[in-house]
Formats: sequence, C-alpha cells, structure tokens
Amino acid sequence: MDQRISFVTLAVADLDATRAFYLDGLGWSAEMDVPGEVLMIKAGEHLLLSLWAEAEFEAEVGPIRRGPGLAPLTLAHNVATRDEVDAVLATARAAGADPVSEAVERAWGGYTGYFGDPDGFRWEVAHNPGEIAALVLP
Repeated sequence: MDQRISFVTLAVADLDATRAFYLDGLGWSAEMDVPGEVLMIKAGEHLLLSLWAEAEFEAEVGPIRRGPGLAPLTLAHNVATRDEVDAVLATARAAGADPVSEAVERAWGGYTGYFGDPDGFRWEVAHNPGEIAALVLP
C-alpha cells in the first residue's frame, strides 16, 4: 500500500450550507457537485476533500456517532507567512466561519489560528517554519 491519502471525507448536516461556505465564501472550486449527495473539492495534487450529506454518508459507511463535543480531528491549511495566516482567517470569518481562535505564536515556533466550518469541523491555518513547511507547501 502506498503511503498517501487520496480523500478526506466528512459527513455534513446541511450540504447547501457547506457548499455556500466552501465555494462562495472561501472561493474554492468543485470537482464534483451532486446536489443533495456530495461535494468534492480538489485539496492538493492528489487529494480530494469529499463532503457528503449525512444520509448519503451513513448509507455507505454506516451510522454516525452523535453527541456533544467536537470531532476528534482537525484539517490544516498551511501558508508561507504569518500575514497569510491572518488573511485566511479573515476570509473564513467573512464567509461565516466560527472564529474559534485568533492566530498566536505557538511554543513550537509556528503561528496558527483556528476556524470552524458550518458543521463545526476545525480548520487550523498555520505558518510552520522549518522542514515541515517544505513538506506541505506547494
């Protein structure tokens, strides 16, 4: 098995709100858009973000665990500078994102902040100095 991820798939409660947030708000483009079912967005050279309506997700994958708290995962968008972190966070807020935290200097040397999408999935916007940046930036 190759060491890679091809899709990140998230079940979403309201696909129309999700579409508006990612396409209209963040300005991303759909690779596939099946109303009421799934929205797929190219998120990297060989990576798709697949946003499925909950009913469609459950029909294929199985029941979703529901309850209080956050999904135990984050998605990350890394950028080359601190100013870009602030700009992306501002764009997300303007698109209606839940402004989870403003960007701050982290103990490990990076500069990061978080926002939540319409379903509460947390996105980290980060400037990672050093070797890791070379692995994740185009």
